[in-house]
Amino acid sequence: MTGSPNRNRQAERREATRREVVETAWDIARAEGLACVTLREIADRIGMRPPSLYTHFESKNAVFDAMFADAYQQLYEEFAAFDLTGSPRAVLDQIATVFFDFATADIARYQLMFQRTLPGFTPSASAYEVSRRLYDLLENAMRTAGVTDPDDLDLWTAIHAGLTSQQLANDPGGDRWRRQLVRVVDMFCDAAQVPDTFPDRST
Repeated sequence: MTGSPNRNRQAERREATRREVVETAWDIARAEGLACVTLREIADRIGMRPPSLYTHFESKNAVFDAMFADAYQQLYEEFAAFDLTGSPRAVLDQIATVFFDFATADIARYQLMFQRTLPGFTPSASAYEVSRRLYDLLENAMRTAGVTDPDDLDLWTAIHAGLTSQQLANDPGGDRWRRQLVRVVDMFCDAAQVPDTFPDRST
């Protein structure tokens, strides 16, 4: 006996096609820019007639929506994988490095996630929920490091968005602003009065 009697092969094929469409859209975005992603170009690359593609994605924005959710899921998995050990500053160093390396590795992905460069595109509630889960994960990690003030969290995200944008705009593929990460984290910790050690949780 092979396979599972409860397998839905049609659903599996549909999901595989959707995955291929999203990966192809990323390939186009990385090579030519997000604005060059079209359903016709995707269909041509995967050998599908455009009307057939519409049975999987009703519009170009639906493809962008799937890409948006996919990107945030990737970053969520990056953050979920690491162990928050060491001092609070070491934890923040790790958070900063994971975000910076992820963000600068793929400019098209960064633009879709953070820069709203596509006129008329707004993430759906379900796609936005993936980004919300990421922010909750980040917020919990920051809280572990002793950062609880919402203003401090806003400052943290603004600082690292600025560093990332500078790196992508002025030294793509380099490390000019990556070298500033430890220094920036130290400055943030001083301003936000981040403790040197974790509080004793045994009491």
